[in-house]
Amino acid sequence: MTSTAQEPAATREFVKQSSLYQEFLAEREEILKHKWLESERLGYDIGFERALLDWIRKHRESWRAARRQQLAAGTPATEKKPSGVPA
Repeated sequence: MTSTAQEPAATREFVKQSSLYQEFLAEREEILKHKWLESERLGYDIGFERALLDWIRKHRESWRAARRQQLAAGTPATEKKPSGVPA
């Protein structure tokens, strides 16, 4: 029988390995990149919520489609250029 002290650590490890959590982290990273780029462009910090809503409206659908293609092809997702960065 496992102790209650080990259960939270095991649960945390399970969550870290889950594909849903990995997708959340990847999407969050893209939103933070978008926040930085837009803040630099405008000359002030636009904040996370504004960046989130703007990224969802402008980039989420295409980012998800590209991510699905990469994952299906077995290409590491880290090779994708962030949204808003010129080629």
